[in-house]
Amino acid sequence: MRTTGVAVVTGANRGIGREVARLLAARGVTTVLGSRDEARGQEAARGMTGPVVVRGLDVTDQGSVDALAAWLRAGHGGLDVLVNNAGVHYDTWQSAAEADLGVVEEAFAVNVVGAWRTAVALAPLLRPGGRLVNVSSGAGSFGETAGAGGAPAYSVSKAALDMLTVKLAADLRRRRVLVNAVCPGWVATDMGGAGGRPVADGAASVLYAVDLPDDGPSGTFTRDGRPVPW
Repeated sequence: MRTTGVAVVTGANRGIGREVARLLAARGVTTVLGSRDEARGQEAARGMTGPVVVRGLDVTDQGSVDALAAWLRAGHGGLDVLVNNAGVHYDTWQSAAEADLGVVEEAFAVNVVGAWRTAVALAPLLRPGGRLVNVSSGAGSFGETAGAGGAPAYSVSKAALDMLTVKLAADLRRRRVLVNAVCPGWVATDMGGAGGRPVADGAASVLYAVDLPDDGPSGTFTRDGRPVPW
């Protein structure tokens, strides 16, 4: 279990991201709670214990991401954990054949390019033994969704995030940084809606990848520590 170091969690003002940030800070990990709206981030951090720092972070804005990288470099000298959690548009209301491509572009801007932008900016700061976790979804799994329609922007963007995970894992292996994608499952959050499993269970699935030993796997896709088909 990781109990030291510096972690960044994007999109952490609510849901799974907030719970991951809360749990890491409670362990003693200096946790940067990234939130596009800093005021909402401050509200989310209220009542958390441990070293949590709120930073305004918009993963679609290069200047915002670069500012975070500069702040981490100056104040902490590096980074140990990056959780790319920010995500948008679980678009169950539309189909691929009749999709609003504006929604698709927004989904890719956050779910893929935003995660990629953040990884590019912060990967140079990841120390040996670091962890990069991309919060993905079974909705992006070919094996789990074959033949199923619905949520096209979300599903296709998460499939792309999985491929990004594989590429980053290969690139960062020489620096002893493990990169993995995690599906937290269907969780009862603002995005997931009612009826899902508790947020704590989804966060635990993410923390599995944060807590992997140094000789653990990289370039994998898991849920609750078990493989999810690509």
